[in-house]
Amino acid sequence: MKYILVGLGNPGPEYSGTRHNTGRIVLAHTLKKFGLDDLKETAKFKALSAKGEIAGKDVLALEPETFMNKSGSSVVQAVKNKKDAERTIVIYDDMDLPLGNFKISFNRGSGGHNGLESIIRALKTREFVRIRVGVSPATPSGKLKKPSGEEKVIKFLMGKFKPDELDEIKKVSKKIADAIETIIAEGREKAMGEYNR
Repeated sequence: MKYILVGLGNPGPEYSGTRHNTGRIVLAHTLKKFGLDDLKETAKFKALSAKGEIAGKDVLALEPETFMNKSGSSVVQAVKNKKDAERTIVIYDDMDLPLGNFKISFNRGSGGHNGLESIIRALKTREFVRIRVGVSPATPSGKLKKPSGEEKVIKFLMGKFKPDELDEIKKVSKKIADAIETIIAEGREKAMGEYNR
């Protein structure tokens, strides 16, 4: 029984460290924690991929080498049926959550995220696990300070994390890696109950 981990982002050095590449950043930290092989280019999946084990189960990690809005064309190469889809975990940036927070969900809509939209269309199902990782700054009281208007949103998402923000992402990545281990070892319901507080 294989689990598929997908870290969303855009390929190319110019996108490295940007908010829109949060999925890739978190995936890299997760692979490191579990000692999975380095990601290598794999033509078959149109992605960088690595194989290994987490919680005694086989894992295939993918970083689509397509642009975000074409992520589905990569993921569909690895996810062949409904069972595969249910064991797929997609990690991506979410402006509706504050930096340092994450939420696990299953069988939900795309929330307007182009990468997710592309995966739902390609797989013809919404029944896969998502890990939404917050990227928006918040006030001390927890009020989100997210940009509005398409131009500002794009500028924000394509902007690079500041060093202290990257530290936050690194910290939350540790929790996300634990959550992924829980999903694989004990199931998504258990992980949601534990980590979505």
